[in-house]
Amino acid sequence: MNTVTRPRILVVGGGFAGVACVRRLERKLSPWAADITLVTPTSYQLYMPLLPQVASGVLTPQSVALSLRRSTKYRTRIIPGGAIGVDLRSKVCVIRTITDRTVTEPYDYIVLAPGSITRTFDIPGLTDHAYGMKTLAEAAYIRDHVIAQLDLADASEDPAERAARLQFVVVGGGYAGTETAACLQRLTHAAVERYPRLDPGLIKWHLIDIAPKLMPELGEKLGRSAQEILTRRGIEISLGVSIAKAGPEEVTFTDGRVIPTHTLIWTAGVVASPLIATLDAETVRGRLAVNADMCLPGHDGVFALGDSAAVPDLAKGEGAVCPPTAQHALRQGRQVADNVIATLAGRPLRPYHHKDLGLVVDLGGTDAVSKPLGVELRGLPAQVAARGYHWTALRTNVAKARVMTNWLLNSVAGDDFVRTGFQSRQRAKLGDFEYTHAYLTPEQVRAHVEEAGRRVR
Repeated sequence: MNTVTRPRILVVGGGFAGVACVRRLERKLSPWAADITLVTPTSYQLYMPLLPQVASGVLTPQSVALSLRRSTKYRTRIIPGGAIGVDLRSKVCVIRTITDRTVTEPYDYIVLAPGSITRTFDIPGLTDHAYGMKTLAEAAYIRDHVIAQLDLADASEDPAERAARLQFVVVGGGYAGTETAACLQRLTHAAVERYPRLDPGLIKWHLIDIAPKLMPELGEKLGRSAQEILTRRGIEISLGVSIAKAGPEEVTFTDGRVIPTHTLIWTAGVVASPLIATLDAETVRGRLAVNADMCLPGHDGVFALGDSAAVPDLAKGEGAVCPPTAQHALRQGRQVADNVIATLAGRPLRPYHHKDLGLVVDLGGTDAVSKPLGVELRGLPAQVAARGYHWTALRTNVAKARVMTNWLLNSVAGDDFVRTGFQSRQRAKLGDFEYTHAYLTPEQVRAHVEEAGRRVR
């Protein structure tokens, strides 16, 4: 008697793209039509655009971590771990589980949405002394660290040490860096009122970027408006400047300035997940080169999307690729799910086409700049647009309720400036939160798959 096995669909990555794909597959495919597996190191989807508000205490960490196991109606099998290599010829994914076991997972169709990691450069001391803003743990750690600097400055009798602990440097003038600097500056500005021994004038925030303009994606006028808001708050903005070297107690800028500080936050962009390098496939600036239907050329059943794929942006025209933003990842995930289903049914695939909805930048309080659908907004209307967009983009009603409650409570009661003591006895490094060293080379992937195959036989 012949047995018919269901197609195996493997989705790599639990971010916007991967989760959107999985949920659509669950809704549109009957339970017996295919087996769906999701590989992700965490059992939640992180709403990354709100991480600066977690770092500043406006939101709790749980409110932006959307559980993938909350409902029993979801039938996707979750493998808790990270994909560290893919053998496209053998159709096998190599996974390192959270117990440090290395296992292989065969598939018939694979959706690659591993996301991105923090982009770093060969700057002396950067990875040892900087903090990122890419993970939930980093946001929680930075909040603890910033409040700890106020405590340590208050306890210090050394004027030089006190001044150094009250200086903060953020590198990156995109929306992530700008929001981080804006939200954390509001945190320290409000918290210093609880420290009568500290001079508020000693608290200095520096926002630097090598680009000539702040948030060029917003355009000339809104970028200038954001810069004026931050400058009015006392944040010193330096453009055309980067970091020459970083130390435990000072940072040297490329213009020669030396800033005594214990806090360097690095938000200078992202690069595709190192998983892409294991595929031995064509890339575009590190992102996997795919067709407009998000298929990998020359490989049947392989789809790639999100931050790790150079998906052609048909809305912008010839040669453009979609930027690594949440709105594109979310919509690409749904489109890939439809294309996987079309492949199973033998139907033609549809290319991805989405007009960018614009950017929203929450600077805290009633300060914001937004450009939804090309309409330039400032102040309270921009803040309503920014928070309204984020709120509606949250995937579950529970997450929406938590975020709205946090916003209302913070606006009424403020912050208690409590730190949890997270790694308080151990200084974290940039690489402690992103496991970039775990990936295999293409040769190692093939060797591991062959060895696993021999063990099975």
